[in-house]
Amino acid sequence: MPGPQKRVAGISGILYERLGAHMPEAIEVDPRGLRFAAALTSVVLALALLTNSPWNAALLVLQAIVFALGAFGSLQRAPYGLLFATFLRPRLDAPTHSEDAGPPRFAQLVGLTFLVVALAGVVVGAGALTQVATTLALIAAMLNATTGFCLGCESYLLIRRLTPTTQPHAHSNQPTMEVSP
Repeated sequence: MPGPQKRVAGISGILYERLGAHMPEAIEVDPRGLRFAAALTSVVLALALLTNSPWNAALLVLQAIVFALGAFGSLQRAPYGLLFATFLRPRLDAPTHSEDAGPPRFAQLVGLTFLVVALAGVVVGAGALTQVATTLALIAAMLNATTGFCLGCESYLLIRRLTPTTQPHAHSNQPTMEVSP
């Protein structure tokens, strides 16, 4: 008889489940690619803040698509991941370590959320809302690009630690509630 299906714990598992999306198995990613993507994101968001025209909304939409592809698809197959893999990765030494893709994918979802808010500001004519949401996303991207500190990733890890998960009890078929380590 097959065992119980593996479920992703925490907020990302809940979001993916509610959206009906498939959460892929754990994948390791090159952290240099993540920083490269954050640098490109920083450039796009800075340009969006500096342009006060229809280009502003176009840049936000394009970046939102990149975030959505990273959050719901694959970081390696998202546009910035493909650019890194094609043009930079072949010229670099092997990475000294890799990282679980779960936290950065959650960070992409957080970035997408900020850009959806920014675009809502564009639609309703609330320029201040657009500026604030875009600026917050830019700050997070620049922090990641320059220092490697990912706010969305750290939020993911904190939420994982604080979110109860169902774990089957060793001596019964009944799940118990435990807090993730």
